[in-house]
Amino acid sequence: MAHDILIVDDEADIRALIAGILEDEGHNTREAANSDEALEGIRARRPNLVIQDIWLQGSRLDGLEVLDAVKRDHPEVPVVMISGHGNIETAVQAIKQGAYDFIEKPFKADRLLLVVERAIEAARLRRENEELKLRSGSAGELVGGALGIMQVRQAIDKVAPTNSRVLITGPAGSGKEIVARQIHARSRRAEGPFVVLNCAAMHPDRMEMELFGTEHGLDGLDSPRKIGTFEQAHGGTLLLDEVADMPLETQGKIVRVLQDQMFERVGGGKRVEVDVRVIASTNRDLQSEMNAGHFREDLFYRLNVVPVKMPALRDRREDIPVLARHFMTLAAAAAGVQPRLVGEDALAALQAYDWPGNVRQLRNVMDWLLIMAPGDAREPIRADMLPGEIGAITPAVLRWDKSSEIMTLPLREARELFEREYLLAQVNRFAGNISRTAAFVGMERSALHRKLKLLGVNTDEKK
Repeated sequence: MAHDILIVDDEADIRALIAGILEDEGHNTREAANSDEALEGIRARRPNLVIQDIWLQGSRLDGLEVLDAVKRDHPEVPVVMISGHGNIETAVQAIKQGAYDFIEKPFKADRLLLVVERAIEAARLRRENEELKLRSGSAGELVGGALGIMQVRQAIDKVAPTNSRVLITGPAGSGKEIVARQIHARSRRAEGPFVVLNCAAMHPDRMEMELFGTEHGLDGLDSPRKIGTFEQAHGGTLLLDEVADMPLETQGKIVRVLQDQMFERVGGGKRVEVDVRVIASTNRDLQSEMNAGHFREDLFYRLNVVPVKMPALRDRREDIPVLARHFMTLAAAAAGVQPRLVGEDALAALQAYDWPGNVRQLRNVMDWLLIMAPGDAREPIRADMLPGEIGAITPAVLRWDKSSEIMTLPLREARELFEREYLLAQVNRFAGNISRTAAFVGMERSALHRKLKLLGVNTDEKK
């Protein structure tokens, strides 16, 4: 693939020499003789790579100052510094300021090409890594300010620096893996691996092989040794996702590993010693599982050193607007398009929905809306554009399909119909919380209560 490379040097013959070497390899080159030309060239079209001389005679900025400007405005663009008067201090300073590498003149063509190839490849890998983070939500953020999420954040802050085991509970799709990743990222093991084993997706007969690995020859004379997840996580963190699905026999072996930090590979007799922090997660009630004989009590108490509970999305409805906008932004960035605005009527409908699939379902809905919502991309998404399962429970005032009915009514009855539908929508939006509904619509709580009763809106009153 031909890459666009900007060559910045005050000597025309050096620029021509570098350009010739690179163009012989199929790259496209541009040249700049001073800092102003270099910055203008970058503004005109962002290059894949900049080759920058440190000493620019007669230039407004020297090479290190140009480097600073490039890394400030385009941190993803790699910069290779070159100089005929280089020394160790200069090279170290350039690397500290963000240069990919430093080459001293005169240089060999092979050396130049190798550095160019590695710099472009490193930039590509960083870009792909960022794209993967966008698609997956990255190590993840806990978005929102609801009380339940604030409590989870506080628990993460306290437990992350320790080596304690953590048991994360909560419904499917609520963000348990994000919590585990944040604990790892803020721990002293952050530079080590983070390994996930999904116990629910693993066949029981394969569980121990995945956890502990296998020795040479287990599946035939020439079968290689397989490294299990415990060994892969050495020096880091292992997440046992949906741990309630682990077979009872394996649970007993996990207890011993947690105690000794040692195990034997399947088919082997040599003991392997590891240093692993274990975090477990589940969407089940482990107390009920223990009572039914499906989960070992000794394993529960070893895992449940620090319990963290993730709330369901329906219990943090006030976070839905900020979550919806956050996921829309992520979806648009991954697709390379502009995010769509979400109208207030659509947000109110989203808040009124119960979200059986929790945060994961909301993210999927925002992905769907970015692609499938009708209308111009510059128009806000309305409540009537939402998927069917949400639209079916959306109060009529948000879809406003009663326009024909309201036009047949006298003003007083039409006003009452509108007030009833409007207040019903707001009560649903705040999950029946009269105090919060009153604050939002600008009424005294007692006055709202009387109005609802007058309009025949029955709610299970929540303070």
